[in-house]
Amino acid sequence: MTKDAIHHQKTTLPSGLTIATEHIDGVKSVTAGIWVKTGSRHENENLAGVTHYLEHMLFKGTHKRTAFEIAQSMESVGGYLNAFTSTEYTCYYSRCLDTQLERALDVLTDMVNHSVFEEDAMEKEKKVVLEEMKMYKDSPDDYIFEIFGSSLFQNHPIGRPIIGFQETVSAFQREDLFDYMEQRYRRDNLLVAVAGNVDHEQVVDLVSELLDRNGQLETITEEQPLSDEVHFELEESRQIEQTHMILGRRSLHYDHADKYALLLANTLLGGGMSSRLHQNIREKYGYCYSIGTFNQSFTDSGMFGVYIGTDKEYVDHVRTLIFDEFETIRTNLVDEKELSEAKQQLKGKLLLAQESTSNRMTRLAKSELYFGRFVTLDELVEQIDTVTAAELLEFSGNFFDPAAYSEARLLPSA
Repeated sequence: MTKDAIHHQKTTLPSGLTIATEHIDGVKSVTAGIWVKTGSRHENENLAGVTHYLEHMLFKGTHKRTAFEIAQSMESVGGYLNAFTSTEYTCYYSRCLDTQLERALDVLTDMVNHSVFEEDAMEKEKKVVLEEMKMYKDSPDDYIFEIFGSSLFQNHPIGRPIIGFQETVSAFQREDLFDYMEQRYRRDNLLVAVAGNVDHEQVVDLVSELLDRNGQLETITEEQPLSDEVHFELEESRQIEQTHMILGRRSLHYDHADKYALLLANTLLGGGMSSRLHQNIREKYGYCYSIGTFNQSFTDSGMFGVYIGTDKEYVDHVRTLIFDEFETIRTNLVDEKELSEAKQQLKGKLLLAQESTSNRMTRLAKSELYFGRFVTLDELVEQIDTVTAAELLEFSGNFFDPAAYSEARLLPSA
């Protein structure tokens, strides 16, 4: 067992299963999550969407609980259960009073260990997921991200939608779910993270009893080399009123040396109402209601861009203004006042997130998943403060070159 700090503890069991906890003084709640180091990028092409579909199905009944009993198990004591799937991981979690931690872990581990995947439930849930697909396609600001990502990482699993495709989801069989769990839900690929009023040894004892299994095979994750980035200009039309547009590029992986410079540039350009893009494009010209930057990191790459919803008549003006801001940040030193305020904004968001046990559990888990250790707030704050205006300029000079950016537009049909 290792201790990263007095409140953070980690234990790795002989099976390879890792348990990480953060004790938080002064709270009466806990958030417990079972994280699986598997996401949509780990699927075979013919099983696209199976990770997300499996996440749904784990709530549909086990050998000892019906779907209703799973839902009621935590709600009946004032807690809740939920889950989410991403490109690289899946999480099943519960937030509850600290007195209900054993119940929460019992339910979560029962779902992971003993789900039955009844045929009737599978067919019903396929309909649910297909409706979820329609919901995303009916939302232009969701759909533009889907088509942009698929083009940015074309012919690579990262570019596939997490939810999958109608033809793949419709074809899932019961054996597909059991086989996928056997390959990807092995104990060396699991992390249990708990944050709140929690005792580490109690969690280790509970997880060892409820979830741990010795003698499991090691998880095999195939290499997924990235193809060269292809620049593109993509346009589709729909029965909508507004043009939705993304200007973006591949970005930095989680552990890139320049990640803190990018975080600050992202804040300066699109981090709220005071950001350069918001002030210039919305406040000065009134060209949009919604504009902002986004930055997503993976283990080996990332995605950065600017999203805007605007009138089709303003598209060319907006593009010019965005690239003007890019040119400014890549050719001019940020003055110390603005840089200091961006740093304070970033640090403030980090500290405000500490008010939630759910956020603390997520940060604890992601630290372990991506870095194999707990990354302290002091370390994050120090790294943010260390970035100088000169370093930001050097980074921006290359990163914000307009030639590196691709564009996707979703236009109102004529």
